[in-house]
Amino acid sequence: MVMISIVIPAKNEGANLLSLFEEIETALTGRLFEVIVIDDGSTDDTAQIVQKQKQVRSFPLRHFHHEHSSGKSLALRTGVFAARGELIATLDGDGQNDPVFVLELVDALLSAGPEVAIAAGQRTNRHHTWMKNLASRFANRLRKSILDDDTRDSACGLKVIRTDVFRKLPFFEGCHRFLPALVIQERFRAIHVDVVDRPRVHGKSHYGIVDRGLRGALDLFGVWWLRRRRKNMPSPKEM
Repeated sequence: MVMISIVIPAKNEGANLLSLFEEIETALTGRLFEVIVIDDGSTDDTAQIVQKQKQVRSFPLRHFHHEHSSGKSLALRTGVFAARGELIATLDGDGQNDPVFVLELVDALLSAGPEVAIAAGQRTNRHHTWMKNLASRFANRLRKSILDDDTRDSACGLKVIRTDVFRKLPFFEGCHRFLPALVIQERFRAIHVDVVDRPRVHGKSHYGIVDRGLRGALDLFGVWWLRRRRKNMPSPKEM
């Protein structure tokens, strides 16, 4: 049985984690998995909640703490290199990603063959303001036209990726928004699965439209440059 490492970056998401753990435990019954929470400089009770849950959960629950907030991409990187599973499943700590879709993504990836390295969730019925939805649609269309990665929603937190491939991907702050394109750059394929987006119950979003848009534009052209340079590299064949 393939082991799944569920990696959850969390900053001040203590109020959401308890129900998320319960949902994970129910959704992955019968599967071999671990949960890794990366506490990215939280100032609430995230650390205390995770430490207490480690004692009562039936699944392995691991806790890593960044003393200062370093961003989602670096938090994911910490979890990916600590993972013991053959597959990485990423979930946001805000509870908007439903864990029931993890196994759909896992099964879709495993049945697609070795040439596929990522199954990426694409959200439907997104629970954002009209302005944020409009900005997201524009950003995704721009990204798709430049990178041609056939991805409608690259920022969805629900993804399943082969661990060995994930560890090879180039790292930069914001790379979590380009995982399908980066996987394709490594000469693997990406597949997509529709998932349901849920409203946030506790806390507030850590991202604004303007700051995310400015950083995303720079990152987009950086990824375009990486992929353009990679096109000139031959695919080696063992003789």
